[in-house]
Amino acid sequence: MSDLICENYPMVLVMSRFGIALGFGEKNIGEVCRQNGVDTYTFLTVVNFLADEAVTRDPDIRRLSIPNLINYLHNAHDYFLNFRFPHMRRKLTEAITDCPGDVAFVIRRFFDEYADEVHKHMRYEEEVVFPYVRGLLDGRRDDKYNISIFRKHHDQVEMKITELKNILIKYYPGAGGYLLNSVLFDIFTTAEDLAAHSHVEDDLFIPAILALEQNERP
Repeated sequence: MSDLICENYPMVLVMSRFGIALGFGEKNIGEVCRQNGVDTYTFLTVVNFLADEAVTRDPDIRRLSIPNLINYLHNAHDYFLNFRFPHMRRKLTEAITDCPGDVAFVIRRFFDEYADEVHKHMRYEEEVVFPYVRGLLDGRRDDKYNISIFRKHHDQVEMKITELKNILIKYYPGAGGYLLNSVLFDIFTTAEDLAAHSHVEDDLFIPAILALEQNERP
């Protein structure tokens, strides 16, 4: 496991979203997963899916642990909403302190609108999608809802951040500096992280639920 993290450091986020903490010593991936109650196949599928675009994305969907995927997505939501975005907003506010008031207002507005869009998207998953899937796992069907409804309205929330990046890059009237550059770097990496998050939902989670629904149908 330590080799995986050292060779591809973004996987530390994947590991934490599966509920795996650091400090696993020399244990291999399977041992660490079993110790933390994580299905190894599901963990490795997500890792391979995100780590290498060249990897053929054709996993055995029916082998994926849906509870593990829900836990992964839920922890990702918590990271974005309760840590990443508040941290970025504090840095952004500090970085634009010397900016003209009207420009600072626009920058904060674009950031807050973007964060609100992400929040609404993830709240829908927490309040509607995940309870629906847990019901399926418990043998409860809902004839008024299915995962295709979520797929049809699954907006790519990371697209809105492009406007904020363009404002900072093209129109910020100042010398910039280390802090603003750091904020811009955070925005780029967060956008990439959100895109990866959406890909896991689109290409792993939704197909797994479609397969579950097919098994539930008479």
